[in-house]
Formats: sequence, C-alpha cells, structure tokens
Amino acid sequence: MPLYKTITVNSTTKVLIWKIEESFESLSKGIELTSHCSRRVLGMKSEIHRRGFLSIRHLLALEGYTDFDLFYDENGKPHLIDGKHISITHSFQFSAIIISDFEIGIDIEKQRPKILKIAHKFTHLKNYQNIKDDDLLMRKLTIVWCAKESLYKSFAVKGISFIQNIYVEDFQFENQKTTAWVAYHDKDEVYQVWFTEFDGFTCAYSLIDKKDV
Repeated sequence: MPLYKTITVNSTTKVLIWKIEESFESLSKGIELTSHCSRRVLGMKSEIHRRGFLSIRHLLALEGYTDFDLFYDENGKPHLIDGKHISITHSFQFSAIIISDFEIGIDIEKQRPKILKIAHKFTHLKNYQNIKDDDLLMRKLTIVWCAKESLYKSFAVKGISFIQNIYVEDFQFENQKTTAWVAYHDKDEVYQVWFTEFDGFTCAYSLIDKKDV
C-alpha cells in the first residue's frame, strides 16, 4: 500500500499523498463504488486516470470513508456526508486528498517546462523577472499554479479568473508557505498556503485563514 506521505497541518487538517504503483485490477480490490462512480471510472479512456480515481478511494478508506460518503455539488466541488471539508487531486503517478473542519483545497502538478509558455495566462510575469534560471522559474511558477488551483477548488465559484481574482504572495522556497487570497464580486477570502516538492512534482494545499483555525 504505497501511502507516500501524510502531513498533519493542524489538529483538524490532514493531507494524504499516494504514489500510484499498482495496476487498476489491484487497486479495485476491496473498493466498492456507487453505481454512478462505477460507470464513471469504467468510462475513462486513460488508464492512469482510472488508477488515480481508485487511489483516491484508498486514501478515503485510510480516513474511514468510502465512495458512498463522498458527493459533489452543482459546481463540482466534493463534500463528505459528515460535514468535513475535502479536496482531491491527482497527476500522473501521484494522488492526494486533504480533509479538514475548515475550507481547504489541494493540487498536485508535475514540474514541466511547458509552464513557462503558459504562465502569462495565470500570473503576472513581471513578478519573476529577477529569476534567471529556467529550472527555478519552472519550480516557482508550478508552486504558484498549484496554489491558485487549490484556492480555485476551495472557493468554488464559477467565473473566477486565476490572473484577475486570485493573488499569491511572493515566497521563499525554503519557507514552504505563503499567503494567498481570492477577491470576486462581494466575496473575499484569505488563505494560508503550504507547498512541498518531491520526485519532480509539486503539491500545494490551502486552508482558509480564520482566527480559530
């Protein structure tokens, strides 16, 4: 069972990361899906997507949940029937969930040079003019993307623009933490964001910034 990493953010918030090494058949063992999710996973053309889908159910099981405890709202945001907040992500051979008493979001992305070509679509490149090393720039932009994606998942309101409505405060790699916020119409939220890098991947997870968190 390749549980890759567990991160305890605080007393009510936990991240679990899975390294997907098993076959689809192996991951299917011991996992019962709703009829909707059974049809959904069998309809996936990508083998890695099918394996990622099932690996998420194994992560849920580690926290005492099944597929029957998970549902999605009209915006596609996942929820747990006991009222806990959850966010889900998977990319290539990694998947992850974050569960909390508070609003949260998570994203994993593979670090790839192509992000340099699309960065202007989600952030202001003038903020990174001092980074001359392409590898460092790739890493930083991937963190920014993951952070914004995690906030997008948490905020879950249609029409949000990554570049216009979500801002990530600058950070140092060694701190592995930053602050970010979403401003959209009459709703504003501030989040604490943590990030970690492993095996050529980046994971960022955000927690809404409340005084009692």
